[in-house]
Amino acid sequence: MPELPEVETVRTGLTPAMVGFKITKVDVNRPDLRWPLPKNMAARLAGTTVLNLRRRSKYILADLSSEETLLIHLGMSGRIQVSGSDLGQFHRAHPPRDKHDHVVFYMDNEARVAFNDPRRFGAMDLAQTRSVEDHKFLINLGPEPLGNTFNEAYLADRLKARKLPIKSALLDQKLVAGLGNIYVCEALYRAGISPTRRSDRISRPRIAGLVPHIKDVLSEAIQAGGSSLRDHRQADGELGYFQHSFAVYDQEGSLCTTKGCHSAIQRIVQSGRSSFYCPTCQK
Repeated sequence: MPELPEVETVRTGLTPAMVGFKITKVDVNRPDLRWPLPKNMAARLAGTTVLNLRRRSKYILADLSSEETLLIHLGMSGRIQVSGSDLGQFHRAHPPRDKHDHVVFYMDNEARVAFNDPRRFGAMDLAQTRSVEDHKFLINLGPEPLGNTFNEAYLADRLKARKLPIKSALLDQKLVAGLGNIYVCEALYRAGISPTRRSDRISRPRIAGLVPHIKDVLSEAIQAGGSSLRDHRQADGELGYFQHSFAVYDQEGSLCTTKGCHSAIQRIVQSGRSSFYCPTCQK
């Protein structure tokens, strides 16, 4: 599942091809993805101008001149690829249409934006911009981890009564939006906190140290274009490369990279997900 850095990378790549430009036509090639697509979606989008592209958690939000916002979730295998634009890095000719190009946007700058999703776990919906934060996809989300409201005081207050492992707590989208398995593993390693440590038993100073590590890991991953493990591609089709910087994620059996530590990275399963950590450095 693409996490915050991957979604932010896609949003950044789409911006020069879409923001300020009109959607001239939309091909909706099937009635549903994970859920049914909005009624009359093609007609509602055609002729509108994209005023802004923003991200909330793992969703891309396209604010339109029609006063509606298009919400996009990539799901497990979704990609959004741009071709044919004269802006930024997009100078590629339009590739042949793929059978999994389920929704295709044609922009008035001659860019083509294709949502490709072989497994159809992605989602799209339309909502009034003025009330989009109350949409069912967004209403229960916690603060953005790169925002000012996600800080030591907030996290310490929310964790003090939680008896579940810290790894599980940080994956709760109601606690903090957009964090996923990869970057929680990496942040906990940097903070020296075991993924099995109970949330309510972590001291305030250790929580204070965890917050900047979360922000740093996410920022570095965005700068690297995200992590390409299976399906993620940037909007220009290029791979992200943060996976080459993993210290623990998917590194089972490799030696810990901390100077003087000779332990091997271990893998355990928590709530059906793999957690990777150093048993010596993380307590």
